Amino acid sequence: MSDGVTERSHATKLLLALLVAGLLSIPLFAVYLLVYDRQNQSETARTSISEGWGGPQTLAGPLIAIPYDAQVTETVQENGKPVTRTSVQRRELFVAPADLNLDTKVKPERRKRSIYEAVVYDAEVSGRAEFRLPADTARLGVDVATLQFDKAELRFGVADPRGLKPANRITVDGRAMAAQPGNGLAATGNSGFFTGIDATPLKERAIVAEFSFALRGHSVIALAPRAGATRWTITSPWQHPSFTGGFLPESRDVTADGFTATYKISNLALGTTLVTTSDAAVELRAPQDPYRGGSQAAPTSEAQVGLIQPVDLYSQVNRSVKYGFLFIGFTFMAFLMFDVVAGVRVSAVEYLLVGAGLVLFFVLLLAFAEVAGFTPAYLVAGGGIIALLTAYSAAVLKSRRRAGFIAALLIALYGVLYVLLSLEAYSLLIGSLLLFAALAAVMYLTRNLEWGGRRAATPA
Repeated sequence: MSDGVTERSHATKLLLALLVAGLLSIPLFAVYLLVYDRQNQSETARTSISEGWGGPQTLAGPLIAIPYDAQVTETVQENGKPVTRTSVQRRELFVAPADLNLDTKVKPERRKRSIYEAVVYDAEVSGRAEFRLPADTARLGVDVATLQFDKAELRFGVADPRGLKPANRITVDGRAMAAQPGNGLAATGNSGFFTGIDATPLKERAIVAEFSFALRGHSVIALAPRAGATRWTITSPWQHPSFTGGFLPESRDVTADGFTATYKISNLALGTTLVTTSDAAVELRAPQDPYRGGSQAAPTSEAQVGLIQPVDLYSQVNRSVKYGFLFIGFTFMAFLMFDVVAGVRVSAVEYLLVGAGLVLFFVLLLAFAEVAGFTPAYLVAGGGIIALLTAYSAAVLKSRRRAGFIAALLIALYGVLYVLLSLEAYSLLIGSLLLFAALAAVMYLTRNLEWGGRRAATPA
């Protein structure tokens, strides 16, 4: 240059753009943490909304528990000598149904508090269970003569008994019985309800129990099967069910009007017998509350149906933030090409301001998405940032035409990002192809550049 000042080489300009882009990783990471924090707040708020209504529910049973007295011999040490003692202990024989037909109707309801929403439900459960006493109870070490059939209990397991409603009906061989709280099953943490019955007819024939009850819960309803043959039909107007757990439905029909699913489960698949001396052998975990995070893996021996939200906006915003470097890289590449090819000098401050606008997009997206939903928020935030950066580019690049190119680039980037978020399975493929195209374009445009630059001539 005629003033004797050393020009920045093209390589220096590239390093400057990379340095600013690297600095922008700090606010971009801060936005990622902001999304994570807002998601945790959302989960806490949703849990608060459903608190007192009833948690994720697991249904178990019914089982018949028959008490009996067993002689137990044990050897203890007294004064250094072994002493054998015999005592009588009260134990229980658990009889599972040979056949169980269960129908569950789930009525979901959306509940809101401020900008947060949770899905709760009312469920009506009805069923018919047929019990038979196998002839080989002796192999369990139980003498039928010691069984106190007249003191038996018919037990039902419910994970969160707070959700149980007063309306219930239990009949055993056509005789109405009154439900009592407590004495649940191990599959539901020993919570639930029971009724006392006289199971003496089991000695000679089958006993049929028919029942119905209503309960409340949120997000998930599950069944811990135990019968010889379990048939569970669940219906709901909810359009977005999630079928998880150790068993999937034999048939399911999901439409715009809701879903119907039918499970058919054999105790051969469960690996349990119909008669046992310990209910703890079939203990299962309660379904995970999706609002509290953690692993969502269901117990391997239960069927679980979740009423999921069709769109998890925090997951979408979180994924979009991960593409932030792609936005910054492509936009900075365009400014760098105008700098090194067209000779329009772009300063570090101008790179920084443009990058700040790109990072601000994700903050706006999160803020608007919590209020209006993801797609409207994407359009508003994207449109605002494109207009802002286009106007600024016209001043920096000193050309409306060049600013129009930046606008077209940003529109294309935001459009591609939306497609990437919609087509999760192909996001890596599309992203890698974009990077390949960008690298090829940079190589072509800079093929004749001298990246080392030249020192300007000094006047004599």
